[in-house]
Amino acid sequence: MAKVAKRMQSISEGIDREKLYAADEAVRMVKERAKAKFDETVEVAFNLGVDPRHADQMVRGVVSLPNGTGRTVRVAVFARGEKADDAQKAGADVVGAEDLVEQVQNGQINFDRVIATPDMMPLVGRLGKILGPRGMMPNPKVGSVTMDVAKAVKDAKGGSVEFRVEKAGIVHAGIGKASFSEEALIENLRAFTEAVNRAKPSGAKGSYLQRVTIASTQGPGVKIDVSSLSAS
Repeated sequence: MAKVAKRMQSISEGIDREKLYAADEAVRMVKERAKAKFDETVEVAFNLGVDPRHADQMVRGVVSLPNGTGRTVRVAVFARGEKADDAQKAGADVVGAEDLVEQVQNGQINFDRVIATPDMMPLVGRLGKILGPRGMMPNPKVGSVTMDVAKAVKDAKGGSVEFRVEKAGIVHAGIGKASFSEEALIENLRAFTEAVNRAKPSGAKGSYLQRVTIASTQGPGVKIDVSSLSAS
């Protein structure tokens, strides 16, 4: 623990915990401090002025990051017949119907995202208690319940990110890898910010984007000046 604390203290040097940095400067600082032996994920967290316990203050959506996420996404598709064939051709990792339901019920969850055709939702609904807590339940609002399964699979594999506000009013997501260029990370960050802004609920009052922090997997957090996130 002492070694970890010493490492964190070392890579945190030069960061003012109270200062709000411009987006490009914050990204540069995060990249410079990503010293792990693996390619760290760069993550952003938004503290929003919402109370998700109220239905009219729920925030959720999906965004396709212009430069992808840098991670391999395993996709499962609930579909039959022609749509199942479309999903397989598009690169889905797992495709099925009743057989896939049985796999999930038996704890075989070898995927990160779930897509379903509308007619499959009564079947998928049986898995709500399993997929729901994992944030994997298909939802038409984020494009994961659709007849165009081929496009949904390609989007999921190509950098599509789903987001949903947590109980404390926080939305977070990975926006790329530390190996990405600063420009690519900033483009992804701004695209994600725009998506969160578009998802602002009708019940949100006062300041919506209250605080934004960026960090790598094992690095310190850097606070961002919200005004610097507007696309120039």
